[in-house]
Amino acid sequence: MSDLSLETAQAATATRRPARVLDVVVLIAVVLGLWHVIGTWTHGVAIAPPLQTLVYLAGLLHTEMFWSHAAATLEAFLLAFVLSALMGLALGLIFGVRRFAGEVAEPILAGFYTIPKVTLYPVVLLLFGLGMSAKVAFGVMHGLVPMTLFTLGAVRNLPPVLVRTARVLRLSPGRTMRWVLIPACLPDIVNGLRISFSLSLLGVLIGEMFSSQRGLGFLLVNGMAQNNVPLSTAIVTVIVAIAIAANTLMLRFVRRFARRADEMAG
Repeated sequence: MSDLSLETAQAATATRRPARVLDVVVLIAVVLGLWHVIGTWTHGVAIAPPLQTLVYLAGLLHTEMFWSHAAATLEAFLLAFVLSALMGLALGLIFGVRRFAGEVAEPILAGFYTIPKVTLYPVVLLLFGLGMSAKVAFGVMHGLVPMTLFTLGAVRNLPPVLVRTARVLRLSPGRTMRWVLIPACLPDIVNGLRISFSLSLLGVLIGEMFSSQRGLGFLLVNGMAQNNVPLSTAIVTVIVAIAIAANTLMLRFVRRFARRADEMAG
């Protein structure tokens, strides 16, 4: 890429940045406005207003109880996300290279993905019991399939010459995946990680709602059972904030990686 085009791209980015900030500010204002209207209209029965929620959340963050439940959720989520990412990456690479296996596995995975995982709740409890293992199982069930499908699709869309070259060089399957497939599929893999992150967190929270007495999901259900609307709204606010922040960071990484790849190609 020439210096002139690079300067033009940088100037365009600098011009778009204030507009993006304004868009974010407007979006936040609209969400807070709707939140306030709904909370006021329902008199705090269905959802607490923003100010009341933030005040309650500030007090909640100073309690040991909240951080104990948050640590339980974080532990289960990290384990579920790591398992989903590693297993999904391995399965996606294998099914992507072995075309026939991929053609058989893809519709099965897509069909499993459409099943509401809550319907499998009795099976999960029977196999894993109550506690950490059930929460992790729910998280993996949600996060594994998208990671696998994203990786599988990325490998399928690669130029066939890459795999042929690896075979000519007599690279082992492990080295082919590590040195050829993963670097070439990295943007799609990161996108798969982004989706898997959100769905693994969702799965863990569902597991906590049904099969645990610890975690943010348990706090959410407990607040609903006790009709503690500020507690339920505060927990939902924390979960949404974490999901948005993580997805934003991963999306920025994907865009930065794609920009650098374009610069190297130019």
